[in-house]
Amino acid sequence: MFFVDTIEMSGLGNRSYLAGGERTAVAVDPPRDIEQVIAAAARRGVRISHVVETHVHNDYVTGGLELARVTGAAYLVPAGARVSFDRVPVADGDRAEIAAAEGLVLRAVATPGHTPHHTSYVLEQDGSAVAVFTGGSLLIGTVGRPDLVDPRLTERLARDQHASAHRLAAELPDETAVLPTHGFGSFCSSSQAEGSDTTIGKEKESNAALLRDVDTFVAELLAGLDDIPAYYTHMGPANAAGPAPVDLTPPAVADADEIAQRLAAGEWVVDLRNRVAFAQGHVAGSFNFEAEGQLATYLAWLIPWGKPVTLLAESAEQLAAAQRELVRVGIDRPAAGATGDPSGWVRAGEAQASFPRATFADLAGRSRDGVVVLDVRRTSERAAGFIEGSVNIPIHTLHGRLGEVPEGEVWVHCAGGMRAAIAASLLDAVGRDVVAVDDSFDTAEKAGLTVRTP
Repeated sequence: MFFVDTIEMSGLGNRSYLAGGERTAVAVDPPRDIEQVIAAAARRGVRISHVVETHVHNDYVTGGLELARVTGAAYLVPAGARVSFDRVPVADGDRAEIAAAEGLVLRAVATPGHTPHHTSYVLEQDGSAVAVFTGGSLLIGTVGRPDLVDPRLTERLARDQHASAHRLAAELPDETAVLPTHGFGSFCSSSQAEGSDTTIGKEKESNAALLRDVDTFVAELLAGLDDIPAYYTHMGPANAAGPAPVDLTPPAVADADEIAQRLAAGEWVVDLRNRVAFAQGHVAGSFNFEAEGQLATYLAWLIPWGKPVTLLAESAEQLAAAQRELVRVGIDRPAAGATGDPSGWVRAGEAQASFPRATFADLAGRSRDGVVVLDVRRTSERAAGFIEGSVNIPIHTLHGRLGEVPEGEVWVHCAGGMRAAIAASLLDAVGRDVVAVDDSFDTAEKAGLTVRTP
């Protein structure tokens, strides 16, 4: 028998895998915080003999190099990837024995498209394919986006994605489990599809890459590409250079005076509490990125790269979890941290800041005189419908465009409330009169607001 354990990185919309037999296993596309992979191996009672990368990742910092060092595993990386560390270069057709007793072998299959060197790995038992680790190639209902390497290569890589998907579909049995790294909310996916598991047979029935001719597929794929998170620029180079081991020890504790000094110096002070608590009371000038939301994605996307960040959390556990999330995207060490609540984060005699929350029904019942409706969704989301008269500044551009928000009371919304809370905190920090709409956009029209499409 063999096993495949899934290691979720839900904050980034990715998955890693541990697969093997009774004694040995392979780790696929591991996260930078390798402890959970090691723990998964310990639960299984197996030794990690191989660590493999499907590609040089553009959306997170890998833990592969460190995991291989710690465990003594062979580190397999596609031969075409330009990296600055020793590894076992993998070419199309190469095989690695994972568990001899169970007849488990990993076979490399060149699947360019997400990157030029992208490689999938077929897990075979006694010569028969049982699963394929597809990384950023064949995803659930879609493929990995082809525009993260070089704009000049995008169309060619899109065509490669089509060919790679068809190769996997042609060579593997329908019952083969498809186990992608991306596609569960990751911006490395070209689109988002429903479902959490799939097979080659299911993808033949639903995946656009397998249902469209190449020209139609490429045209649709390129037309649907969304914004690229700014921090992706730094992930590929970090992975190619070889990421350093992480330090997850707690940051230095900041008191109210230090928090105020860091704010005055222009540093970022990030409150990790939920948006309801933040709106009720917070340190003036701090920003709200919920620990339970897509913290790593949005904080790394918005913060100027390399700027010191101080984390405010309701508990030591919340702070530690946030640190773990952030090292995955290269934000390695907070400048400082504090736990508790705002009463301990503001200096004596200073008041906490706050702002109201509302629903779309509240907005519909509000006179629009002196009101600015700010939509911070991405342009692609707005194309499906927007509130008449609203202003669109996507959340990832807002910090640099605060001066473009018209005068008036700003009612800010997104699709569900999380990004609106971030935006409201940015506006509140510069003294704007803001209301955070904490509601699903699906209810806007039902609430009586006029929703139009371009």
